[in-house]
Amino acid sequence: MSVVTVRNLPEETHRALKLRAAQHGRSTEAEIREILEDAVRPRTRVRIGSELAAFGQSFEGLDFNDTRDQTPTDPAVFE
Repeated sequence: MSVVTVRNLPEETHRALKLRAAQHGRSTEAEIREILEDAVRPRTRVRIGSELAAFGQSFEGLDFNDTRDQTPTDPAVFE
């Protein structure tokens, strides 16, 4: 695992981190790891399918069946 050192952290911030860690029942170091993890890797990922569905729903009243060509296609020939 990597090691990160934070220098010149204000004493007030350090006390707040210690208090927060105690409230969550973990060490200050574990609390800082959790804060960093939450900051860079959110628990809820944006899923591309959900985003595309939401984008499509933003065009209310658009019916692709009305705009689609209903003419039957010729079958493929594989000879």
